[in-house]
Amino acid sequence: MRTKFLVITGLLALITLASFDTPDQTAHAAVQPTQTIPTNLEIGNGLKQALEVATGKSSDQLSAVNGFFGNAAVKILFPPEAQKAEKTLRSLGMGKLCDNVILSLNRAAEDAAKQAKPIFVDAIKHMSLQDVTNILMGNPDAATQYFEHATTAQLSAKFKPVIQGSLNKANATKYYTDAAQAYNKVPFVKKLNPDISDYATQKAISGLFIEIAKEELNIRQNLGARTTPLLQKVFSFADKNKKS
Repeated sequence: MRTKFLVITGLLALITLASFDTPDQTAHAAVQPTQTIPTNLEIGNGLKQALEVATGKSSDQLSAVNGFFGNAAVKILFPPEAQKAEKTLRSLGMGKLCDNVILSLNRAAEDAAKQAKPIFVDAIKHMSLQDVTNILMGNPDAATQYFEHATTAQLSAKFKPVIQGSLNKANATKYYTDAAQAYNKVPFVKKLNPDISDYATQKAISGLFIEIAKEELNIRQNLGARTTPLLQKVFSFADKNKKS
């Protein structure tokens, strides 16, 4: 009888012990993976690194042959106010002249895009910590919006002489002037301004912003685009904090 009592008591003790975690198990369960929080310096350097990658890649792509001309998203066509003139000229057998205008505008933009990279790099270097923090934690196109709002005037002032020289080099100025003058001879039409440089400058910069926005979104959403440990650390931190 005593032996039976001891066996039952032992079984109860084993069941009771089994219902509790061991100290090692409890300690292991309490350990949670910790996230390495980037410093302010790392955030600044990481975001600037990402923007240099995005702007550099965009500039390189657009400065290649057919970078503008072969890209439907940024291809430069006749100005909106001149599209009626283009249609009229083509109907009068001047399609080749119109084609030359479009090709030369895009060739000029491709040539000018070679000069864009150092301009954007300089703008990136002068960003404040608040700027980079707002961009990192902001909308998917926060960096592109920053460039548009903060640097467009400066970029235009620096870009226009390059565009003008490129237009002259590619004969875009001559072709467009010829097209405008030919159209202005048509009776009862609204005369066109033969100066195309302002329009071409604006479209070239706009094309850069379009491509930069694509690259910015790629870095934000595509883990494979974060090609350095710093980019991975900074943007992983941003991803986690945006979701929380």
